Parts: sequence; C-alpha cells; structure tokens
Amino acid sequence: MKSWRHAHSRSWNLEEVQVGIFCRCCQRRPAASSICSAVLTGWATLLRFSYFPASLISSSTVQESVQIMVQPESQLVAEGKRASLICQAVGPPGFGYQWFCGKQEVTNATCHELVFSPVTQQTSGWYICRVHCGTNFVFSKWAQVIVNKASSPSPVGGFCPTMDGLCILKQPQSCIVEEGDLLELSCTAIGNPPPQYQWFQNGTLIQGAKHSSFKVRLATTAERGRYCCRVYNFFREVWSLEVHVEVGPRLHIIENFWHNTEIPLEPADSSVRLHASDKVALLIGNMNYLHHKVLKAPMVDVHELTNLLRQLDFKVVSLLDLSKSEMQMAVKEFLLLLDKGVYGLLYYAGHGYENFGNSFMVPIDAPHSYTSEHCLCVQSLLQSMQERQTGLNVFLLDMCRKRNMNDDILPQVGALKVTANIVFGYATCADAEAYEISQGELSNGIFVSFLKKWLLKDEKITVLLDKVAEDMGTCEITKGKQALELKSNLSEWRALTDRIMSVEGSEGFSVRNLQWAKAHVLPESQHLLFDCGIKVQLGFAAEFSNVLIIYTQIVDIPEGIPECEAKITDIAEDLDMDLKFTNKESPEATNSLLFTARSFMFPDRCLYTRICGLQKLKKELTFTICLQYRYQEIDDYIQENRSVNIGKPLVSKLNLQEDGSVGVSRAQLPVASVESCQDGIVYLFQDPGSVDTSLGPTPPCLCGDVSDDSHHSSYCFSGQWEPMLAGLQQANVPEENQSPDTVMTP
Repeated sequence: MKSWRHAHSRSWNLEEVQVGIFCRCCQRRPAASSICSAVLTGWATLLRFSYFPASLISSSTVQESVQIMVQPESQLVAEGKRASLICQAVGPPGFGYQWFCGKQEVTNATCHELVFSPVTQQTSGWYICRVHCGTNFVFSKWAQVIVNKASSPSPVGGFCPTMDGLCILKQPQSCIVEEGDLLELSCTAIGNPPPQYQWFQNGTLIQGAKHSSFKVRLATTAERGRYCCRVYNFFREVWSLEVHVEVGPRLHIIENFWHNTEIPLEPADSSVRLHASDKVALLIGNMNYLHHKVLKAPMVDVHELTNLLRQLDFKVVSLLDLSKSEMQMAVKEFLLLLDKGVYGLLYYAGHGYENFGNSFMVPIDAPHSYTSEHCLCVQSLLQSMQERQTGLNVFLLDMCRKRNMNDDILPQVGALKVTANIVFGYATCADAEAYEISQGELSNGIFVSFLKKWLLKDEKITVLLDKVAEDMGTCEITKGKQALELKSNLSEWRALTDRIMSVEGSEGFSVRNLQWAKAHVLPESQHLLFDCGIKVQLGFAAEFSNVLIIYTQIVDIPEGIPECEAKITDIAEDLDMDLKFTNKESPEATNSLLFTARSFMFPDRCLYTRICGLQKLKKELTFTICLQYRYQEIDDYIQENRSVNIGKPLVSKLNLQEDGSVGVSRAQLPVASVESCQDGIVYLFQDPGSVDTSLGPTPPCLCGDVSDDSHHSSYCFSGQWEPMLAGLQQANVPEENQSPDTVMTP
C-alpha cells in the first residue's frame, strides 16, 4: 500500500508539471501550440506509464475515455457582433470543458461553446479547449479569432479556413522610409494548424525573419529591394504579394500625398519659395583629445543632428575624433560637394576658441599649448565656400569662444565677399564657454538640446535660431553663463526645409550624389561556410561616416557540435584598435552608446566589434574570422580561420589620412599660418575677485585646467588657483574638471 500511495502522490505532481511545460511552450510561440498539445499528450502517456501499473492504464485510455468530435475553427468576426467557438466531445459521464486563450484560462468558460457577445478587439487571440475526465484529458486543435474593425476590408468572399486551410488576411505594403528610421512590413494570415512565416528579400531568404511582422530598427540602403513572405503550415503554403521598399532621403511627391506633415511644403507667408540646388552638411565631433580633457556630448550631438538633417534631405558626412590633417581633408571633400546654389552647413562640437572675431576648431592631436597653427579657421572655410557660389552658408559652432593667449599674431583671413547668405549660430557668446549636460554616458550639449527641438520646423533659418536662443534663455543651470549668439547677413527667406531643385541637365548633382555615396557605402553582408559545416554571417552597420560596427552570427550549426564561437582577429594595424572593445556580446560593450542589440535583426548569438577612425585606414580593411568549436563528447576545441577583405568601407575611400597640404589650395585649407596669428586663449582661472559670485557656482569649462591637481577642485573659479594666475602665459591650455553639477563646459 505504501507504494500505491507513493504512486498516486507522484501522479498529481506530474499533472502539475505537464501543465507548466505546456504553458511555457505556448507563451514562447503560440503559433506552434497545436504541435505542443500533441507532444504533451504523448508525454502524459509516457510519464504515467512510469508511475502507474500497466493494468490500470494503457496508451489508449485517454482516447477511449474522451474523444473530440467537433473541433473549434478559426474565425474572422466583425467587431460588435456575436461569435462563438464550439468544441464537441463524447465520453463517459462526468467529463468537462475548459477553454484557454493562449496560456490564460478563460474564466467561467466550462461548456462546449465559448461565446463572445459582443466581440471586442480584446477578443482576438488563439484559443484551445481542454476536455477532461478525472485525471485524463485531451486538447482540441487551436483556433484563432481575428476581429475585423468596421472600417477594415474583409477577405475576398469572406473565406474562413478549415482545419487544412490557409489564407492571407493582410498583405504587406510597399513603402518609402528614410535612412535611420524603422522599416516594418506586415503579413497576417489565418489557418489551422496556425501559419508560420518566412520573409524573403530579392528572392533570398532572410535569416531569422520568421514572424508575421518584419522589422529593421535602423534602415539603411541595404534594405532597398523587393520583399515577399512565404506563409505555410503542415498542409499548405501561400505567398504574399511582392512589395517594393525604398530607403533614402525624404521624398515630397504631392500627387501621391507623400510628405512630412511636420514640414509644410511651402511657407505660409511666402508667395515665391526659394530652393536649393542641393544640400550638404559636414558634422565633426571631437571628443577623445590626446592632450586635453575628453568630452562626452559631441558624439550624441552629431548623431542626433545627422538623423534630423537627413530628414531635411541633406547629404550628411558625420565624423568623430579628427586630427588636424584629417580635418583638413574632410573640409576639402566637403568643398567638393558644394556648387552654385547648394546649401552648405557645418556643425562642429569640441574644443575651440576665438581670436579677433575668427573662430578656431581644435583637432584631437593639438598640443597642450596650441595656437592657430594647430587649428582650423572657420572664416577661412567660409571664404572657400563663397568661392563655390553656395546658396546658403550655415555654421553651427558648439564650442568655447574664449581668447587664446598663446596666439599673439593677428589672423590674416582676407576679405569676405558680400553674398548676403551667411548665418553663424554660436552656442555661446564671445569670450564665454559652451556647456554640455552630463547624464550618465549619453550627454547632450546645451546648444543641441534646444536646437533639435526646432531644427525640422519650416522657419527662416535666422528666425529658427532666434527661437532656439529664446528657449536657451529659460535654462536655469546656464543662465548668466551661456547664451546663443546669432550673426547673419541673410537677405532672403531661406530655410533648411527648402526643397531641392537641381538644374535641368546638371551633371554636378549626379557627381555630388556619387561623391557622397562613395563615403557611405557599407560592405556587403557575407556568409562564410567553414569546413566543419558551420555557417557564419558577417554583417555591418555604420554608426558614423568613420565608425563601423561589424557583427558575426553563427546561423547554421551541424548536429554534434554543441559549442562554437566566431571572433574577429588580426584587424588592420592602421586603426590602432583597442582589443577590449572587440567581440562583445552587445554593441554597448563595444563602447557604442547609440546602438543596442535591438538595433540589429539578429541579437542572438552575435558578437559585435566597433571600429573607429576609419579615416586613418591606408589600405583595404582585412581581418580574420576565427571559428572555435568542439564536437560532442570531446573536450578539446578545434580552430578554423578565414581571412576576410571588405575593401575600404565608408569614409576610408576618401583617403583622409593623406597630408592635407597636398594638391589643395590655401582657400581649401582653412588653417591659419603661424605668421597670421596674434592672440590666444584667456584662461578660465581668473582672479576670484573678478568673478560675479551672484550667479552661483560656475561649472567647469571644457577649455580645461592648468594643473594636474585640477581634479581636487569641483569648480573652476577656485581660490587655490590664485598663485598660478601670474604665470598663465607659460601654463598649458586649461583642461576641464568634473563637476557635481549636471552641466559641464566645453
């Protein structure tokens, strides 16, 4: 008798275990639940055999006790109407019903008919009925209820599939999306057994795209093409319509009603709208300085402005951490994209200064006591842009404008032309600092924090910057410390939202498109098949024009190989890679603050490597895929290597590492010579007595400190610096301090 009590006790435990396993399967993939129920019924039989005597139960007990005669059928029902699912069974007295929606038990649904009256959107879902008699039970087939809104069209003929039917209810639609936006295609089908999905691009199967909805969070031009979806179950298969996806700049096609509702196509108060022959933007963010304080905000600011400007149809080149020669070559390439009537925009975030009305951008390799010899002059760049007969010249300078006391020569920039199309938007006033917000790893500059709210508005550019200035004036933490300054001689109503109308038959527009596209072509995704049968996918994503993320994913593993891993090794020496940021399980671990695993289609079993400074690449980028794996029941790992050459990706095609002075005129190289400089930086650490303390503690300045002891002081204007003030001419360029405030100064 002891063994019988033991057997009955374990029998009830098994019943609980079976239900738990079933629920987990359904929660993971409802579409496969019809398979789960059949498998679990088999498990139930096998498990009971191990605890009950054979004389008490046999493999046919469940089927002989309870038999389902009428299976529930999937339905397409109208919202607000009455509907029902029916499961009719026969068996010994005392058998009962229990309905489930997915893994959830439907309350009070204990009869053969499950009634919905009235039908609501919450009714939609997958339903199954459990028919039980004592300890025995059997499940019905799955049935899907789809609720059709009153405004939604019904399938042709009102077809509702039977147990072996399959029907597509919603076809995917062709679409146009912008680079960086979400691409989403949807195909909804109904059938019993439940349908499964597989998406195809240009006739090629898309790995991992096995759901009714296909999404790419950050669309690139690689997503252009023809898409269709294969819908299938155990009995049938059907194919969706083939649709076209276009990825590129925003299109304004009035006759097809494609437009951005946030950007009016015409200004409300203008009878004649001006236009651009093209729009080009160069965005530079310098963060990781070799001899000065590292900044945080430029990366985030450049990334956000890149996405916004692309929505305005700008051809954007975004670059991080450039040396002097690289900045010179980037400017040279920028000038090649400009021509008559083109809107040119330069955004710079990083260290900077201003002498005698001339602004200087500081490269990351500038020495401690830098002068204009080591920097790029913005006004010289403007002069070069004017020679290209641009239609609009916009400069957004997110940097400090303190004087540089190391420079004692007056810059000789030369006279600018009177073109009446120049706009300067300074993040701060003359002889003042610019600040960045410190919020963990993701930081914005104060300037961009307010600018991004207005950038897409259809306003004259000077009016837009005025509104940004008004908003910045409401910022309490920088009040009295930073204020936007606008300088302009713009005489026409021109806005960043102006449409592009290229000159008929113009070859320049095509040349610019090719030149810009040249610096933004990603390497093609590759599938590498190793001798052991393992297939590895190699994919690429661009974070900036000079920052590439490579990810490796194992997509096919033969039986008998329980463990394997594919890593990137032997990356080109030109790039000076930090190995701690290679082969990580998430993009964040590679020091990417902008991409996450959700940004990619295949987050599972992926390893990510982030490659920065592509402009330094002197030859084609090569590396090795190192595959390590082991066979079952063998402890030793086997290694296979495969060399990969992806050519020159992104901006590396432009050879920006070349000497900036080669083949470039002085007008194309906005770098002031030693003979043309006069003043330098006014150091932040002034006489405490001259500081207006009514404004509260002053955040540290991005211009920096003058001593290695700077980290001992929370604020820049500190009395401990008084003994050093007399020797400022010999001191190094000041570095920033970290501040307990939420603001930092550039």
